Amino acid sequence: MNTDDIRGFFASREQLDMADYLTLEYYVECVGDIETALAHFCSEQSTAQWRRVGHDEDFRPRFGAKVIGLRIEGELEQLSYPVQHSETGPIHACRVTIAHPHRNFGPKLPNLLTAVCGEGAFFTPGIPVVKLLDITFPEPYLNAFEGPKFGIEGIRDLLQAYDRPIFFGVVKPNIGLSPAHFAEIASESWLGGLDIAKDDEMLADVEWSTLAERSLELGRARMRAEKETGEPKVYLANITDEVGSLKEQHDVAVRNGANGLLINALPVGLSAVRMLAAYTKVPLIGHFPFIAAFSRMEKYGIHSRVMTKLQRLAGLDSIIMPGFGSRMMTPEEEVKENIAECLQEFGHIRRSLPVPGGSDSALTLETVYRKVGSVDFGFVPGRGIFGHPMGPKAGAASIRQAWEAIEKGVPLATYAESHPELGAMVAGAGRNK
Repeated sequence: MNTDDIRGFFASREQLDMADYLTLEYYVECVGDIETALAHFCSEQSTAQWRRVGHDEDFRPRFGAKVIGLRIEGELEQLSYPVQHSETGPIHACRVTIAHPHRNFGPKLPNLLTAVCGEGAFFTPGIPVVKLLDITFPEPYLNAFEGPKFGIEGIRDLLQAYDRPIFFGVVKPNIGLSPAHFAEIASESWLGGLDIAKDDEMLADVEWSTLAERSLELGRARMRAEKETGEPKVYLANITDEVGSLKEQHDVAVRNGANGLLINALPVGLSAVRMLAAYTKVPLIGHFPFIAAFSRMEKYGIHSRVMTKLQRLAGLDSIIMPGFGSRMMTPEEEVKENIAECLQEFGHIRRSLPVPGGSDSALTLETVYRKVGSVDFGFVPGRGIFGHPMGPKAGAASIRQAWEAIEKGVPLATYAESHPELGAMVAGAGRNK
């Protein structure tokens, strides 16, 4: 590229109608001349050849991605990761803001992802290390999406559960239980006070536990629990499958009594999630398999907040995400950023219920509540309920008792003295120290 070519991929916000652009924040490591590398970066993800041979034309003003912000963070002795590449010269760490015209792909999530984190972004000469940190959407783009059909408010209305967290539980053992045994222990957890009993994200429609049989058993158990407790309950059935089977799996599960559905959003694809969100008659909850594979490295890949934002845009009513604590190997600030992406203003798009999870129990509820900073979250123990020494009913009761202690401002250990289910958890923690 010559100087004029490079200049065509740089602009200021004032020169652009930002309603026509997505704003992308990247961390990049540039080898050689920074402006040349960034011009290639914009070119490769938009109009890589901007004129036909022999024609006096330039597609860059209308279709080219453009650098609208650049901060050079410093020179590096070597790349942060040993990516094989052919360029030579000094290496600089940069934060770059790109304006990308959404007319290039329209309101289509697969095409959006192809543009902003596909071949163009991750195979640019001179930029071997890339991490997409954030995307900001203008209102005209958001208006093309429906987002969640239920959202937080719809889930609360379904459960008639207000002014407190929503209590999920992952039925354990997650693999191996027959549908009848699965329903039995899920029923105990509902009777103990759980709102939502859910399939594990790995529990599929398999020969030894078909979705049809499992959802029928759980649907009946849920209705019995509702009758006995006088409270609405949700059975969250995992319908993750081949894309061509998703609507059929939805229909089978809902017909049999599942009144919430779990989908592993990234393995099936965000376009499949969007299709289901438009089709579904019950809340759709997403789980996070595949997130860590491209988000965990600090300076390479895609930040998890981007995928949380896109999952909300695709229509997930609730998003289960890596939570607090060392078990999930996710920095606390990143967890909070993902929670914020579910709750903050996003045009007309409804709020998604954030569910930060990972090895939780009655003993961690207050910590999660304080870190979230509101009651608008889901709490999702597995063994913290189904591994309780007194059984799943007591495990669920211990969660509700922990919340009562928080509401009353009573220390957990003090409240546990008069509540045996909570007491068993506190005592177990003391023995394991």
